[in-house]
Amino acid sequence: MDLNLTDEQQAFRDEVRAWLQANVPGEPLPPTSTPEGFAAHRDWERRLYDAGYAAISWPRAYGGRDADLLTQAIFQEEYTRANAPARINVLGLGLAGPTLMVYGSDEQKQRWLPGILSCEDIWCQGFSEPDAGSDLASLRTSALREGDEFVVNGQKTWTSSGRFADWMFALVRTDRDAPKHKGISFLMIPMDSPGIEVRPIVQINSDAGFAEVFLTDVRVAADNLVGELNDGWRIAMTTLGFERGTGLGSHVRFSKDLEELVALVKAVGADHDPLVRDRVARLYAETEVYRHNMYRTLTRLAGGKPIGPEASLNKLFWSEMEVRIFETGMEVMGPYAELTSKADAAVDKDTWHKRYWYARAACIYAGTTEIQKNIVSERVLGLPKEPRA
Repeated sequence: MDLNLTDEQQAFRDEVRAWLQANVPGEPLPPTSTPEGFAAHRDWERRLYDAGYAAISWPRAYGGRDADLLTQAIFQEEYTRANAPARINVLGLGLAGPTLMVYGSDEQKQRWLPGILSCEDIWCQGFSEPDAGSDLASLRTSALREGDEFVVNGQKTWTSSGRFADWMFALVRTDRDAPKHKGISFLMIPMDSPGIEVRPIVQINSDAGFAEVFLTDVRVAADNLVGELNDGWRIAMTTLGFERGTGLGSHVRFSKDLEELVALVKAVGADHDPLVRDRVARLYAETEVYRHNMYRTLTRLAGGKPIGPEASLNKLFWSEMEVRIFETGMEVMGPYAELTSKADAAVDKDTWHKRYWYARAACIYAGTTEIQKNIVSERVLGLPKEPRA
């Protein structure tokens, strides 16, 4: 691994660190699951945009900085260390925008990319359906062509930011008779269209960050089709490739989670328990393993080499590590872990409790644990596929 910074990269780190110190709010913004919180986060996104930090990985032609991978990692590390607000348009900036750069027409790029970058348009992802999650190609939401429009009917679920999004990039079935991977198209859908109903999903941690989206006879302009008709599966695989990227800067987040775990252990007086100390030490070793593996991956990519299926090993490792960190905190708190923030005896007013439940989702999003294990067994270890019944 060669992680020595150039003078230019060191100057960028200093620039970003100084800007974040001067601009990150002193108090956390309200939750994005509320209208007030979402508006506050949107204002923060605008400040990032005005400062030129909205999407440093984007090409300069589209408003970015053409930042290389190490520069992107520097930004993410500093952003996480500064406890800066969570980004609310990651699906637009990280998925919809890059996909448009590859497959969109010139008119589509001019139409959508500026609004994504400035956060004037918030995007959500319409891929998952009640019966099409890991087996995404089983989706049934249909889009039938009628003149210059598509008529869309169906349901999407687990739609991040669906409650507040302005646009959805969706997979829709445009040929019912084609094999399930073939008759799918990639369509941009305005969320204020007649016939769209959004129902927030309140999770076990009381957050409503996801939503169900019902589409009934929704008319979408045919010009909103990205790429060729029935070529949506290939485009979606490109989009998911952006989602399953390197996770730049995520090792800093896990290190901060571990620091908070240590503070929690001390707060409940368990820091002298040898079993607890052993578990925390083991988690520290895991976060260090992950940090060094992230740098190794970064060095590989910077050298022009692909990640390959070993990316599934990385995802499998960090998602299960995240669960273990929060499980340890819950076990250390004992019965107090189940108290809500309204209880006087609640430890840290149930913040850890909520984050524990969200951490469980790490083994689902961006590819479930089962899917990752299948990829590792078949493409890394060379094991035969399990025969289907």
